[in-house]
Amino acid sequence: MKRAMIIINPSSGKEDALSYTEQAAELLKEHDYTVEVRETKKEFDATTYCIEACEEKYDLVVSAGGDGTLHETINGFMSSTHKPKLAVIPLGTVNDFARALHIPLQPEKAIQSLQSSTTRMADLGKVYDQLFVNVVAAGRLASSLSEVPSKEKSKLGFFAYVKEGFKTITGDAASTIHIKYDDQSWEGSALLFIAALTNSVGGFEQLAPSAEIDDGYLHCFIIQDTNLVNTAAVGTSLLTGNLENSKHVHAFKAKHLSISAEAPLSTNIDGETGISLPVTIDILPSFIEVLVPETA
Repeated sequence: MKRAMIIINPSSGKEDALSYTEQAAELLKEHDYTVEVRETKKEFDATTYCIEACEEKYDLVVSAGGDGTLHETINGFMSSTHKPKLAVIPLGTVNDFARALHIPLQPEKAIQSLQSSTTRMADLGKVYDQLFVNVVAAGRLASSLSEVPSKEKSKLGFFAYVKEGFKTITGDAASTIHIKYDDQSWEGSALLFIAALTNSVGGFEQLAPSAEIDDGYLHCFIIQDTNLVNTAAVGTSLLTGNLENSKHVHAFKAKHLSISAEAPLSTNIDGETGISLPVTIDILPSFIEVLVPETA
């Protein structure tokens, strides 16, 4: 029989998380899987469980939680020669990876997708010894978004990020950064730097409309230091999927880049506080195989 491991963050999806896990386990058993359920209790548990699934040659790993749980899970694939297929049951606030792969955001529908026979290869990114599945951002705006309280995210959802972001850009938010990418470079004052793997970042599904999950590129945007009126114009470009054409944005694609800053500056990796600059970022093309709906 095939073997599946469900890695569940019981604090995601409110009180329904464990119920969703039971539904997923039953469906997988009906499709000839033996199922192991692992609940996360502390940081990095999901990574540990995924490493175990790789070492024991499981066929499928199911990440049931938000983008943070998914980020920890995919880091279990880092050094593994055997990589199980990955499935996602989105239970978080934003769920960018699920959006990009057209995995239903309603958990019940996502669970039904576990019986799909369709898969898609997906790129991952690498920051030093850490993998990421969605985005790396840098700048004071990125740092502030990492600090949005869980209660605010639960109460306001995506708008919690909008609220915090607006508070930051009305202050002194710009930083001088230096970026080298492939055979080019950029230097200047910026509000935010983004390196995205998918079209959906922070719930904006058209931030990088040309980005594909398996195109082998980091899709990068530097939002330059502007006044509040011009920043609002950038926001309009973001909402309309035209960010790369804004005169206040420097957009490029790269396979490798390094970024540093003149003042201390931390990163935001997949929505959580990451390491401080300087960092190097690389693309790992078609690194994992993801179970997607038949209609995706």
